[in-house]
Amino acid sequence: MSAAYAGGELTLFAAATHWKRYVAAVLAPFIGARVLEVGAGLGSNIPYLHQGRVRDWLCLEPDAGMAAHLAAAIAAGTLPRDCRVRAAGLAGVEPGERFDTILYLDVLEHIADDRAELARAARFLAPGGALIVLAPAHRYLYSPFDAAVGHHRRYSRASLLAAAPPGLLPRRAAMLDAVGLFASLANRLLLKSAQPTPREIALWDRVMVPASRLVDPLLGHRFGKSVIAIWTASA
Repeated sequence: MSAAYAGGELTLFAAATHWKRYVAAVLAPFIGARVLEVGAGLGSNIPYLHQGRVRDWLCLEPDAGMAAHLAAAIAAGTLPRDCRVRAAGLAGVEPGERFDTILYLDVLEHIADDRAELARAARFLAPGGALIVLAPAHRYLYSPFDAAVGHHRRYSRASLLAAAPPGLLPRRAAMLDAVGLFASLANRLLLKSAQPTPREIALWDRVMVPASRLVDPLLGHRFGKSVIAIWTASA
């Protein structure tokens, strides 16, 4: 079943190339041959995460317009030919399909019952496969922007780990973008904007994200505006 997506931020954040490279560097060791991306949007993550060992990438996108955009990009060669798209959520996955990597990149916060969603997703993991979630961090940073794009929540590291599917093993939980955390805090307390401007996105991506790539390891990935959790299935 398809559903229209109310947010309009995907085009803005597609231009955040430094951020996408940073996320890709963190996730690269966990990207396997068969990838399922839930809520693939406009496909802007694929060029950064599609590694040499990937041989099949299934995009699930419940918004019919975005699914059509993905299909057109695959047909035109803008996205890799081994990508496929289905205009659906997890219900669009066949019972016997298995994946080495399942991705929820800035998606889980849009889903009302996050624990049930991850439990369903875990059933499609191959032995040794990785379930990866990237989400906005800190409940106190919830802003008009979050409400405008349909976020049900923001996560702490503990609350995201608490959503873990039964039977999976936690491999990593980390905060990313400590410098960007201060920008988000300023927006929450001062600007209260429902939509960042292209100029604000560019400043964050070109200045703050590279600084965070240096600072985050020094802080032990304990602070940041985004949180990532990775679980793996038993081999």
